[in-house]
Amino acid sequence: MKRILITGAAGFIGFHLASALKKRGDFCLGLDHFNSYYDPNLKRARAAQLKNEGVEVLPLDICDREAIQSLLLQHGITHLVHLAAQAGVRHSLSHPDDYVASNLQGFVSILEAIRHVPTIKLVYASSSSVYGLNKKSPFSVEDPTDRPANLYGATKKANELIAHAYHHLYGIAVTALRYFTVYGPWGRPDMAYYRFTKQIVEGEPIQVFNRGEMKRDFTYIEDIVKGTMAAIDLGAEYEIFNLGNNRPINLLYLIQLIERALGKKAMMEMLPMQPGEVIETFADIEKSQKLLQFYPTVPLEVGIAHFLDWFKQYHGLSTPLQMQLAGM
Repeated sequence: MKRILITGAAGFIGFHLASALKKRGDFCLGLDHFNSYYDPNLKRARAAQLKNEGVEVLPLDICDREAIQSLLLQHGITHLVHLAAQAGVRHSLSHPDDYVASNLQGFVSILEAIRHVPTIKLVYASSSSVYGLNKKSPFSVEDPTDRPANLYGATKKANELIAHAYHHLYGIAVTALRYFTVYGPWGRPDMAYYRFTKQIVEGEPIQVFNRGEMKRDFTYIEDIVKGTMAAIDLGAEYEIFNLGNNRPINLLYLIQLIERALGKKAMMEMLPMQPGEVIETFADIEKSQKLLQFYPTVPLEVGIAHFLDWFKQYHGLSTPLQMQLAGM
């Protein structure tokens, strides 16, 4: 049995990962700051669900390294999965300090805590955003990642560089997971698929950047959790992996899937490309297949249906008519 600490455990990926680890028999403890980047009530609902499953989520800031180090020793932690971060490209355009505090200072705080308990293996969330303005497709872990398109991607690349330095200096075992557009039940309301669904239900126009001519490698949460658990079990000394579906999907097709499931057409406001965005993300997962046995199985059509089932239940909606009339 592994003894695993998860930061950002009340977040989207952290919630699903903690649940899966607990169900397979590992000891799991969560931390979360419950900040207000998106509705904290959703985070608290996730934490409450985890508590019902036997996973405690403690309210703690990752910058409090002494408290984290104390928890590592107190609970005999063997693995730390660091998922807490300030996410979002759009938010980074107006709130850069949030990314410096969480993604840089917070990340160093985690590494410093582990440095004093060097037997702990670290798995942390990087992002497909590190590929930035890379023109080669699909994105390989061997590709250059020195041209970020936004501050969020720059901080995630900085995480990889800092982690390498700590591995080199102190022998800390670190594995970076470059996640590609994760979606599914209990997802983040700031993500396009969730935001579009809510706006279509409310009869509000949705903003479609670059007039929909963008592709994303949408990856279902269940596949992401399996890949993350495989990385934990691998226990590598130093690795970087892509975790993506390996199948880019056009944004307009995503909207069509949501429209069909809701029985309601979207009012689309076609806009030019947003600063900081990229045209396409596409994961080369050959290395992940070889070392993690990572083979995504959930197509977007199935994953979006699962998300919408959850969305209706969580927001107290059932029939298309109710959804059209409901206020969120």
